[in-house]
Amino acid sequence: MLSRSRCVSRAFSRSLAAFQKGNCPLGRRSLPGVSLCQGPSYPDSRKIVINNSSVFSVRFFRTTAVCKDDVITVNTPAFAESVTEGDVRWEKAVGDTVAEDEVVCEIETDKTSVQVPSPANGVIEALLVPDGGKVEGGTPLFTLRKTGAAPAKAKPAEAPATAPKAEPAISAPPPPPAAPIPTQMPPVPSPSQPPSSKPVSAIKPTAAPPLAEPGSGKGVRSEHREKMNRMRQRIAQRLKEAQNTCAMLTTFNEIDMSNIQDMRARHKDAFLKKHNLKLGFMSAFVKASAFALQEQPVVNAVIDDATKEVVYRDYIDISVAVATPRGLVVPVIRNVETMNYADIERTISELGEKARKNELAIEDMDGGTFTISNGGVFGSLFGTPIINPPQSAILGMHAIFDRPVAVGGKVEVRPMMFVALTYDHRLIDGREAVTFLRKIKAAVEDPRVLLLDL
Repeated sequence: MLSRSRCVSRAFSRSLAAFQKGNCPLGRRSLPGVSLCQGPSYPDSRKIVINNSSVFSVRFFRTTAVCKDDVITVNTPAFAESVTEGDVRWEKAVGDTVAEDEVVCEIETDKTSVQVPSPANGVIEALLVPDGGKVEGGTPLFTLRKTGAAPAKAKPAEAPATAPKAEPAISAPPPPPAAPIPTQMPPVPSPSQPPSSKPVSAIKPTAAPPLAEPGSGKGVRSEHREKMNRMRQRIAQRLKEAQNTCAMLTTFNEIDMSNIQDMRARHKDAFLKKHNLKLGFMSAFVKASAFALQEQPVVNAVIDDATKEVVYRDYIDISVAVATPRGLVVPVIRNVETMNYADIERTISELGEKARKNELAIEDMDGGTFTISNGGVFGSLFGTPIINPPQSAILGMHAIFDRPVAVGGKVEVRPMMFVALTYDHRLIDGREAVTFLRKIKAAVEDPRVLLLDL
C-alpha cells in the first residue's frame, strides 16, 4: 500500500500533465491534503502546501475575456407620426469621454429638439452622421466603447481647478524675476523727469490712434449668413400655407382687466399656499377660451380639404405659444374643459419650464384645436396673429396699459388689454367670431360668469 505522500505525488503528476495539455483539474477540484495559497513573490502564483509544509509554487497566467458588447451603436430615437426626419447637431466629438445620460447630440425636428443621451459610460469612437446631416428614426448615429471610467473625467477637471490654488505657493520664487515691475516702472520715470503737463499731452496722441481705428471700421459694410434650423423652416412653411389656404379675418375687442387683477391680488397668497403655484393671467384666458369654445363649437372645428368635410372636435386642446431662445414653441394643454384654475396653472408652469430647458417632447406639441398667443409679454399693444394649421382660429393677447375709458358716463383710468381673434372665414362667420370673442371678454372681466355658466 502506497504512503499518503506518494499518492499525493502521483496525483500531482497527473494534474501537471493535464495542466500542460490545457486541462487543469486544480481549478475545479482539490486534492486530499493539498491546499493552494498566494505566493509571496508573484501576485499570480500559488504555493502547494502538503501537510502544512511548502513544496513548490506554480506560476499562473491570467487572460482577460473580450466582451463582444464593448462597442455599441446608438441609433436615432423614434419620432412622432407627424415627424419624419431631423437635423443632427453634435455636442461631442470623436475621442470624447461621456458619462451615462450625458447629451451627445441634438436632433432638430420640425417641432422641437430631441436630445440623444449616452446609454452608458464610454468613449465615442465614431460619428456616423456629419454635423447638420439629416436622419430618420432608427438611423445609426455614433458608436460608443463602453468603459467604467467615464466619471473619472470629472475628477481631473476638479484637479486642475485646485492645482492653480497650489501654484501661487510654488510661484513664490517667480516674483524675483520682476516681470510685473518693468510694466510699472515706465510710468514712474516719465512723470518724474518732464513736467506734469507733458504726460497729459502725451496721453492724448496715444489715445487718438485707437479712436481712429474704430472710426475707420464704422464705414465697413459686412454681412454674415446662418442656416435656418428645421423648426424655423417649419414655422415659415406652415404660416405661409395658412396664408395661402385660409381666408383669414381678424376681429378685435378690449378687456377691462380691473376685476381679474383685483382677484389675483386678493387670492394670490392663498392660492400659492394651497397649490404652491403663482396665479397668473394666462390661466384665466385659457379657462375663458375653453368656456367660449363650448358655446361656439365651430371655432374648435376644422375643414378637411381632402374630403370637403367639417371635423367637429368633442375635446378642447389649447396650444399656448411660448417664446424660447431657440424659437417659438407651442406646447398643448389637453382636455382643458375638464380642468380648474389650479390644473391649468400647474400645466402651464410645467410646460413653460420644459420649454426653457429645451426638454419639450414632440408629444407635448402634437395636436391642438385652438391657439393662444401672448405678445403682451414683449410689450405688444396691438397685432393680428396668424392661424396655426390645422386649426381654424387663434387668440392674440396683448400688453395691459392704463387708458381712460368711459364707465357709467364718467371717464376713468382702467387697466385695458386689446385682444384679437383671427379666424378662417371659410368656416367661421363674422357673427360666430364676434360672439366667441365677446364670451372671452365677459368671462375675463367678470369671472363669476364662469361660475354661473352665463
